[in-house]
This record gives sequence, structure tokens and C-alpha cells, in this order.
Amino acid sequence: MVSLGVAGFAALLTVGLVVGAQTTHESYAVVIFGVQVLFVGVWVIASRPPAPRVVAAVGIAVAIGTDVAAVLTREASLAPLAYVTAAGFIVGVVGQLTRPAGRQRVTESLGSSLVVTLGVVAFASVIVLGRSPRGTQAIVACLAAAGIAILIARLTDAIVALPRIAPQVPRGGAGVVLGAMVGTAAAGAIGNLLAGITPLPSALAGLATAIVAVMVDLSVGYAEASRVIDGDEPALYLARHIQGPLGAFAFAAPAAYVASTLLLL
Repeated sequence: MVSLGVAGFAALLTVGLVVGAQTTHESYAVVIFGVQVLFVGVWVIASRPPAPRVVAAVGIAVAIGTDVAAVLTREASLAPLAYVTAAGFIVGVVGQLTRPAGRQRVTESLGSSLVVTLGVVAFASVIVLGRSPRGTQAIVACLAAAGIAILIARLTDAIVALPRIAPQVPRGGAGVVLGAMVGTAAAGAIGNLLAGITPLPSALAGLATAIVAVMVDLSVGYAEASRVIDGDEPALYLARHIQGPLGAFAFAAPAAYVASTLLLL
């Protein structure tokens, strides 16, 4: 039932990101910001860094800055996002070092800030991609491949989660492989339907995005299991289950940007 629920959440997230790409850049930035806020909240709750308010505040601030930069810059480029990322990380370091607890567990907290910052910046890269010629088609092909890959992987786990690599993680290798295959095929089919892109490059871009998505989704489960084995309390039920798809889309977004730049644009 958990696998089915996560599959449904991944499907809704896919629909939101793909349909939102059909709107104006400003409207899509609002959609992306909503996903970024959800990503920050879930990641902070699930990872439980030492200074959660600092990590969350930095994540939200970077999300706003990157979205504005992605929409308002004259030429579509990742350079403004890099500047905002650097500024956000500096603010995060200052915030961590000036908090009341001082330098206690500061390395762990800075690591969480870095992951959250990179995640929200990665989502903003999709806005930049949408401003390119044929960028909307590339978003549809790549993000649909990622979402379908996660959906198939989770549905397969609901039926048979085999082979199991670790008994503490209810995920199977078959779902990961099958998800990547179906996601790639879906991207190829989309490339055959959309104007401006062709099936083979679309399938290759979808393959790269789908592999990143299913592997990040899988790795989040192992990270949570590792924390439990180390003696930590499990994260909030809802947060730890939707963290996988959110993280998968966050880190599949730059893969979609790179693959689309090389193969589709």
C-alpha cells in the first residue's frame, strides 16, 4: 500500500511539472516554487538537521532567488542560478556559525543546507530549459520519462520487491530496471508525437533522466534505513515516503537539462 501511495504521488507530481510547462514562464515558476517549498519542508523533516529553521530559511530564499533569476534574465542561462547558489551557501554558513549552539554539529547542518540548496536550484533549471527553443518539448519528454520510471518502479515493488539488496529496504532491483526501461520507451514515444524532436534522441534523453530518477529514489530509501540502523528515530511517516520522488525529480532536473541540451535543443 505504501508503494502504491508513493506511485500515486509520483504520478501527480509528474502531471503538475509536465502540464505546468505548457503555461507561461512566470506561471511555471510559481508551479516550480510550490514544488521547491514542498521539497525543502520534506527534506528538512526527513533529514532532521541540527538547525532546521536555518536550513529551511536558506532553502526558501534560494528558491525565490533562482526562480526570479531564471525568469527575468534576458538570456536563458544557468549562470545567474550559480550566483544565487553561491550566495545562498554563504548565507547558510554565516547562519550556522552564528546560531546559539555555535559550532556543534555544524558540519552535518552545512551538509543538509548544501543538499537543500542544490535541490531547489536543480528544480529552477527546468524553468531555464523551458525558455529555450523546443524546451517545452524537452521538459515533457524527460520529466515524463522520470515520472513514469518512478511510477513503474514503485508499482513493481507493490507486486514483488525482488531481488532485495538489503532486508531493511522494501525495494527490489526489478522495479528499478523495469522503470528505467519503460521510462525510456515513453520518452521515445513522446518524441514521435511532439513537433521539433525525434524518437531516438528523445529516448536517449529520457533514459538518462529516468536512470537518475530511479537511482535517487532508491538511494533515499537506503539513507533512511541507514539512519534507523544507526539508532535514530524514523522520520515522520509521510515525509520519509515522499522524500524519494521529490529528491528524484530534483536531481533528475539537471540531468534533463544536460541531456536536452546535448540531444534535443
